[in-house]
This record gives sequence, C-alpha cells and structure tokens, in this order.
Amino acid sequence: MTTQEPVVVAQKRPLLAWLLLCSLALVWGSSFILIKRSLLGFPPEQVAGGRLVFALLFFTPFLARQSGQADIRVAVRHRWVALLASAVIGFVIPAFLFAEAGAHLNSSLAGALNSLSPLFTLILGAAFFQQALRIRQVLGILLGLAGSLLLVFFSATGSFQINAYALLVVLATVCYGLNTNLIGRYLSHLPALVSTAWLFAFAGPIALLTLMPTDFFDRVVNHQNGWALSALVTLGVLGSGLMSIFFNRVMQLSSPLFAASVTYLIPIVALGWGVLDGETIYAVQFAGMGICLVGIWLINKA
Repeated sequence: MTTQEPVVVAQKRPLLAWLLLCSLALVWGSSFILIKRSLLGFPPEQVAGGRLVFALLFFTPFLARQSGQADIRVAVRHRWVALLASAVIGFVIPAFLFAEAGAHLNSSLAGALNSLSPLFTLILGAAFFQQALRIRQVLGILLGLAGSLLLVFFSATGSFQINAYALLVVLATVCYGLNTNLIGRYLSHLPALVSTAWLFAFAGPIALLTLMPTDFFDRVVNHQNGWALSALVTLGVLGSGLMSIFFNRVMQLSSPLFAASVTYLIPIVALGWGVLDGETIYAVQFAGMGICLVGIWLINKA
C-alpha cells in the first residue's frame, strides 16, 4: 500500500466468499423481522436513523485507529466523493425506505422484493458502468421484473392493487444496485474494513442530524422499549455494521454481481421468520418470489 494510491490485491478464495455470503444471508434475511420489532418502540424515521448511528458507534474505534494512519487518510481524501455518494445511496436512503415500508408490509414480502438487488446491479452496471449484457441475462432481467410486478401490483389475494409501500422496497433495491456498482468501481481497492468504516463515518452523522429534532433519545432510555432497542442495536451493529464489512470483502474476493446474489437466500430466511411470526403467505407472493429468483439465477448463471 503506497501513500499515493493504496491498493489491496484481492486473492480469490471461493470457499471464504461462500461462507461470508451465507453469513450475510442469515443476518440480512433477519433484518426485516428486526425492523418489525424495532418499530414497536420507535417510529420509522427513528429506526432508520438509529440503525445507522449504532453502526457508526460500532465503527468508531476502527475510525479512531485508521485516522492515525497516513496512507488511509490519503486514500480517504482521494475517494471522499465516492464514499459520500455510496453512504447516501447505499445506506441512508435505503434505511429510511425499508423502515417506512416495514411499518406497512410483511417482513417476508419485504425480503422477497429485496431479491431484486442483483437485477438492478446488472441493469445499472450495463447502463452506466460499461458492463456487457448477455441474452440469458436479459431474459433473467425480464423474469425478475415480471416477478416484481406480481409482488407490487397485486394484493395478497391476487386482485390488482398497487402496493405503494412495496414500491419503496423496489426503490431501495435500485439504490443497492447502484451502490454495488459504485463500490466495485471506485472503492474495491480499499481494504473492506477501511471502506466500510468510512462509509458510516459519512452516513452516521447524516442520520444523527435526522434524530436530533425527535424524541429518539428519550425512547432509548425508556425501559418499556427495551426489546425494540435491542432489535435496533442488533440491526445497526450486525446488519449495518459487521455485515457491511463482509459484503465489501465478498466483492473483493469475487465480483459485485456475486456479492449481490446474497439475495438468493435472504428471501428464504425472511420467509422463515415471517412464518414463525404468524404472517400469512399467499400463492401470488410465492409465485412472484419464485419468478424473481429464477430470473436472478439466470442472471448469475450467465
């Protein structure tokens, strides 16, 4: 690593990449039920801001140590625009979208819609990052969009009814797809811990500003919100903190598209939590989820 352009040459470790991917699926698949539990004590905007602030607290010791290293300071200074853009697009905006949607959607449905992330990773990669598309990938995109239409434009019983809150999740996956390409293009040369810590160094203060005018801190110290607070801390420290390191590391070990394919397993985990929580899953939702996953499989198989 030089002071001008710190670069880490990532070695290909497929087994490690798969292990990290499974860990991501387990934790991120559980994030939808954690959002649901957090909403029992906090309104959506506080759940969104709180998870980012707790993630920042998790990374504070790492940031303090990294700030004393000249090569990291140079790397961050050279990439601060990309870090800020990635923090806002990949963390701040989706956090608020998922929290608002989580107040109105089943956690299993939110998890199913989250499977669109690799689809938008590919579409935006082709549109803005000069990535080539193959015929099979185009077919996968069409199937993924068809599955998402079932989830967004039909109610649970099968009647046509636009679900505006499901559209919020779709918009969040667009942000994830763009952010995956941004990280792959501009931040993949940074060590995973460095890039992730500094992403939250930008995202955390933005979230804190949104919490300051609210009664968030009064709710934090209210013992009646103990379980909701525990869910929110877990969401921030594990879901937004540690797993973000894993995600960036997977991209270094493989590719942005492989990392985004974690959403194969996320709907399964989310569906399991939904069933355990007593949510009713209807045939149209299974159909939409299945079509989406077939589309994502075709995209990655290509």
